[in-house]
Amino acid sequence: MLKETIICIVIILAIIFGDKTTQNYTTESVSTLSSGLMALREGIVQNNKEKEKIQNDMEGIYQQWEQRHDKLAYFIEHDELEKVETEFVAIKSYIETDEYEEAISELDKSVFILKHIEDKYAFNLENVF
Repeated sequence: MLKETIICIVIILAIIFGDKTTQNYTTESVSTLSSGLMALREGIVQNNKEKEKIQNDMEGIYQQWEQRHDKLAYFIEHDELEKVETEFVAIKSYIETDEYEEAISELDKSVFILKHIEDKYAFNLENVF
């Protein structure tokens, strides 16, 4: 009886530790990407940056995404990750064609989807039940 109880406690602690680790990584990733996207949005709105600078900034954000994507794919649904990938590709294409109003719209959608992923995979009672 004691042996089974100890095993159950160890398993529960491992699950809690794993969830906390993945939640921290998800929160860090969403925060980093969202802040980069919002800075890019501000640069586009203020029209202070030239096209090449905006493209380089978006490319930097996309490279950050590619670095984090592989680890996120271990514990987040691939459909959710594909939504973010699709939005990033749309942003890049709108920036390349100088359609900045559309790019701003896609930037806002991307930030929303990232926040949604963070909320969806958070460990709280709403998500457990």
